Amino acid sequence: MVQIRGFLAPPLKPEARFFVLAAQPVSICPFCQSDADWPHDIVVVYPRGGSAPVFRSGAEPVDVGGVLELGSKLDGETGFVSQVRIVDAVVRRS
Repeated sequence: MVQIRGFLAPPLKPEARFFVLAAQPVSICPFCQSDADWPHDIVVVYPRGGSAPVFRSGAEPVDVGGVLELGSKLDGETGFVSQVRIVDAVVRRS
């Protein structure tokens, strides 16, 4: 089990079963910017139950706890490739 604090990035797609967590607030639109603009310290989070948190403000930090997974993995629904993930995650406002 791992615990991490970070900021919610704007959603990649509204129907995505995951969200992106960054060390600093992120305000870029992933569809409007190139890959080079994404921070290098992002973690993909798959919440327990499969739904992203309803509090989507990227200005407030959140605490995430779950199982850490490492290595390249393709999300079949969105095509997003992650290197670091937290799965079965519980998300709380900090």
